[in-house]
Amino acid sequence: MAEGAGRILEVLRRAGAEPLSGELLSHELGVSRAQIWKHVESLRKRGYAIEGAPGGGYRLESTPDRLYPEEIEPDLETKWLGRRIHYLDTTDSTNRVAFELGRTGAPAGSTVIAEGQTAGRGRLGRSFFSPAYKNLYTSILLRPRLSTADAPTLIPCAAVAVAEALAEHVPDPDQVEIKWPNDVLLSGLKTSGILMEMSAEATRVDFAILGIGVNLNVERCELPEEFRGGATSLRSHRGEIVDRVGFTQRLFARLEEVLDAHARGGFKALRARYEARFGMRGKPVHVLEMTGSELRGIAHGIAEDGALEVEKPNGEVVRVISGDVTLAKGEGLDS
Repeated sequence: MAEGAGRILEVLRRAGAEPLSGELLSHELGVSRAQIWKHVESLRKRGYAIEGAPGGGYRLESTPDRLYPEEIEPDLETKWLGRRIHYLDTTDSTNRVAFELGRTGAPAGSTVIAEGQTAGRGRLGRSFFSPAYKNLYTSILLRPRLSTADAPTLIPCAAVAVAEALAEHVPDPDQVEIKWPNDVLLSGLKTSGILMEMSAEATRVDFAILGIGVNLNVERCELPEEFRGGATSLRSHRGEIVDRVGFTQRLFARLEEVLDAHARGGFKALRARYEARFGMRGKPVHVLEMTGSELRGIAHGIAEDGALEVEKPNGEVVRVISGDVTLAKGEGLDS
C-alpha cells in the first residue's frame, strides 16, 4: 500500500464515525485534494468501504476480510515478530518466499503472509490445502542462536503457541490438543500444521523458517475428500466466522512469547505447556520412523529435547526423534 493511502486509512480509523472533508485531510496530510481522492480510490480497490459525497466528507464504513499489514499491525502486541510483513495475494509457498528473505539478510521476525498458496507444503513432503481468503498461511524468519541439533525444538514450541491461540477462540479449551510433533487438533481433528526449514553453516543455524497454516474459515465440507475425515477448521468447530486479523494478532503475540522463552531456556522451558496439550499420553501408538522401521507401544511422554518417548511392550522406553505417529488400531489422529 502506498504511504499516502496508509496515512489516510490511519486518519479515517481515528475519526471513527465522524466524516472528514477532503480539505481537512489535505491540510493534515500536506497533499492536494486530488491526491486525497486518488488515495481513497486506491483504498476502495483494495476492498475498503469508504463513504464519500460532495460536501459530506469521507468516512470509513468497513474493512475487507484481508490480512493486510495495515490491518494486523495497529493492534499487534509484539516487539519484533510480524513488524515487517510481506503480504502476497497468492504465492506457491510462503516458506519459499521467507527462505529467500533469509538469504538476502532480512531481520528476524520478518513475516510472510499469503491469502492463498498454490503449492503449500506440509511435513514429510505432504501438501497443505490452501484455499484463498479463508485461512492463515504465514512463515516467520528466525535467526536463533542454536546448533542444528537443537533447532528442531522450535517446532514443538510453535505448536504450543498455535494450540494456546486456538484455545482462546473455542468454548472448551480442553478440546485443543497437540499431536506429536507439530499438528494441532480440535476435538481430535487436524486444524493446523507447522513446517520448519533452515539454512546452516557447519553445525550452527544461520536462519530458520517457521511455516504455519491454520484452518480458520474454510468449511469442513470444502476440504478435499482425502482430508475431510481427519481435519476441520475453527469455523466448523465453533459454528461461526472467525476474525482472521484478530486471530493472527493473538497467534503472533503467543508465538513471540514462546520463542523468547525458548531463547532463554530451550524446549525445557516450554515442555510443561506442551505436555498440557499432548493428547497421546498413555495411548497405544504406531510409529513409522524416517528410517522405515516401525515401532508400537504406549506414548509415555515428551523428553526435554522434544523427542517422543514410547514405552515398548517389554517395558523399555525409547526415544523417537522424527517419524509419523498415529494412534494404534486405527484410532483417529492420523494426518
